Amino acid sequence: MKVFVTGCNGQLGSELMPLFSQRHDVLGVDIDTVDITDRDAILQAITGFGPELIVHGAAMTAVDACETEVDTAFKVNSLATRFVADGARRVGARVVYVSTDYVFDGTKPSPYNEWDQPNPRSVYGLSKLGGERELDPGSTICRTSWVCGYHGNNMVKTLLRLAEERDELTFVDDQIGHPTFAGDLATMIYRLGVERVPGLFHTTNQGAVSWFEFARAVFEAGGYDPDRIKPIKTVDLDPPRPAPRPANSVLDNMALRLSGIAVLRDFREPLQEVVKRLQAE
Repeated sequence: MKVFVTGCNGQLGSELMPLFSQRHDVLGVDIDTVDITDRDAILQAITGFGPELIVHGAAMTAVDACETEVDTAFKVNSLATRFVADGARRVGARVVYVSTDYVFDGTKPSPYNEWDQPNPRSVYGLSKLGGERELDPGSTICRTSWVCGYHGNNMVKTLLRLAEERDELTFVDDQIGHPTFAGDLATMIYRLGVERVPGLFHTTNQGAVSWFEFARAVFEAGGYDPDRIKPIKTVDLDPPRPAPRPANSVLDNMALRLSGIAVLRDFREPLQEVVKRLQAE
């Protein structure tokens, strides 16, 4: 199969590329090779390669920057997805689109399933929901949350660095979600893409925790004293974050479960693997 991957150099793309390359003909593009917001450029790239599957992972994910760079956020996350969908139609390719927990407002007292009504409160969430709406009905949407892993910049790497620099850290204990590791997420995207499974799926690792609890888990995995992590409330952050965060980001992987597709493992397992790999360097 010919597979076209956007955002190939990101933390998810860096996992997708070798995974697909084992059995398929893969072309990856990123900002340094193809500007996905340039309609002619992305259409030429897609039609020139002629993929049967497009994994659209490229996005503007700087949540706070999206609040001030509104046009750029919608250009990258919404309009560029329109161009990708157009290219897919022209060559008859299926699209797997990576979306986010930020499409929800975070006020629901229980986990969000795929049939809950989105209500984003941030520009990032609005622009990613805009991308979802650009896709054809036969596409696959993978909403995920709190992505981290071996590649790219993420919270695990930040915490391991800060563990060596500071005696004490504070993390919010009133925002909860499912930490998701890029390597595991890539395996689910691979399966849904190759097996041509359409529809909306919440695709996260399991294990709902607060950022405070996640930070403690990272410290424990790295061999540091987790009691060096102290809790704080979101309202007490100084300075406050420009973009509102969903208090409840827990995504119920209901569509996978009801489809008989095994959900991803508990996040603590890949966390141990990634921390061990990072500390071995």
